[in-house]
Amino acid sequence: MRRTVLAFMAVTALVAGCDRPAETPASGPDADAAVAPPPEMPADAPPQEEVDPALVVAPVGAPVSCLNDIGAEAAQRLVDRCIAVSPATRPPCNVANPCELIQGEIDRSCEMYAPGEAKPSQCAA
Repeated sequence: MRRTVLAFMAVTALVAGCDRPAETPASGPDADAAVAPPPEMPADAPPQEEVDPALVVAPVGAPVSCLNDIGAEAAQRLVDRCIAVSPATRPPCNVANPCELIQGEIDRSCEMYAPGEAKPSQCAA
């Protein structure tokens, strides 16, 4: 029992010694980096502007968001139809996706019904 207590005290002393924070050097290359001023834009740099992501023109051949393609109301109607019929856990029903992708998910979901099953009204639209 006495050995166990002594061993426990020795381990505690060793662990307590490991909890001290490391000393930081007062001088050297790391000390200069800690007090460096924040970067600044050069005086001759062109002006930087905030750009609305909805107005960004996609490069040629890149997919265009459904929102930019057919407008907010029509895109939201398509997304609502997609959400109503899609059984996927993470369907592509989002106005930021291309309309073809959203319509494809609607078509895929509606094709999953058997010939005798009643399909949701969103499949007919």
